[in-house]
This record gives sequence, structure tokens and C-alpha cells, in this order.
Amino acid sequence: MKIILSIALLASALAAASPAIALPAAPAPAATQSAASGVVLDSANRILATLDSRRTEFKANPAALNQFIKSEFNRSFDADYAARLVLGVHGRGAPAGDVADFAAAMADSLTARYGSSLLDFNTRLSVKVKSEAPLPGGRGMRVTTQMLRAGKDPIPVDYLLRNVGGKWKVFDVMIEGISYVQAFKNQFDAPLSQKSIKQVAADLRAGKLQASGTAKK
Repeated sequence: MKIILSIALLASALAAASPAIALPAAPAPAATQSAASGVVLDSANRILATLDSRRTEFKANPAALNQFIKSEFNRSFDADYAARLVLGVHGRGAPAGDVADFAAAMADSLTARYGSSLLDFNTRLSVKVKSEAPLPGGRGMRVTTQMLRAGKDPIPVDYLLRNVGGKWKVFDVMIEGISYVQAFKNQFDAPLSQKSIKQVAADLRAGKLQASGTAKK
């Protein structure tokens, strides 16, 4: 599975890309640079530039890398809303605190498992916004992008965003048509059928479950 999730906004897209990327970043067409598209592009540029400029520091200090990833995750990702989508029927009527706990545990699991892998990627790539369209039912916007790679086919990455308190935040990422929300909804359906949300969150923190599509026995 290519989805690693947006630990920071582009973590999943970076993990799907080739380490041999060698293209300078290119701006999106002016016609597509609306507020939602701007969030995607600004976050992409900021994350890639920071990973590049602080690579040596992050390699020597994993805690600093984890802090950076978490700050970007909190800044750009609507984690609680995404968690409710992942929980599905298991989250109906669940206390907000339990949902937030599950969201944090899943993010921590992903950061611990995949965070350091971000340092292995060449961050000189081109992020191109192709289009933007409203989601059905006024749920937000879909920003369609491509991750351009030298000598390789582009990787289609779509971001689903909603307006939260006047700010656009990502709640789902789709790489080559595969949804992060749906992938993890499928993974956690069985554990959540057997245990409470808080118990599944505790299993994630204890390493009994990993937010990666597999479970430890």
C-alpha cells in the first residue's frame, strides 16, 4: 500500500514518490491558486524546504523531526474529523475526547513508524495543481494535483479539504485513487468491532496495533 498518510501534509505523497526526484519546484497555474489550493501548495513548499534545510539536524535529533511532523500535522490536517470518518459507525455518538485520543494515537503510530523515512527522499520535486472542485453536499473542496518526477510518470494526489473556522484543512488524501480514510477505515473496522475506541487507541500506543494495515500478534 502506497498510503503512509499525511503525517505532515505531504508525508503520504512523498512516500509514494521515487527517491530519484530531480525537478525544481514549479508554481501552480494562477487560475487554480484559490484558498484551498494555496493551502496545499504553501504546505508542500514549506515541508519540502524544511526537510531539505534541516535534514542534518533531523537525522541527529529524531525528536526534533517528530516535533516538526506533528506541528505540520496539527497545522494543516483536520485530524479529529478524519478520525471520525475512519471510525465510521463505531464513532457514532462517541465522546469528542475519545475521538481525539484515537486521532492522536494513530498519528503517533504513523510518526514513529514512518517519520524518519521522510529524510531519505530527495525533496526537489514539482507539485502541480491541476484543478479544484467543490465536494458534493457542500462538504468542502477537492484539489487535484500531480507529483512530477524526472523520467517517470506523474503521481496523481488529490486532497480533500474543508473550511474549519475560516481555515482550509485537509481531511483525506487520495494517491492514485486510493483514499487514506478508506484504507484505515478498513484496517480498524475489526478491532473496533471487538473493543472500545479508547482500547484501540491504547493498543496503538502500546504497539499491539500499527496504523499501517497490519496488526502485531
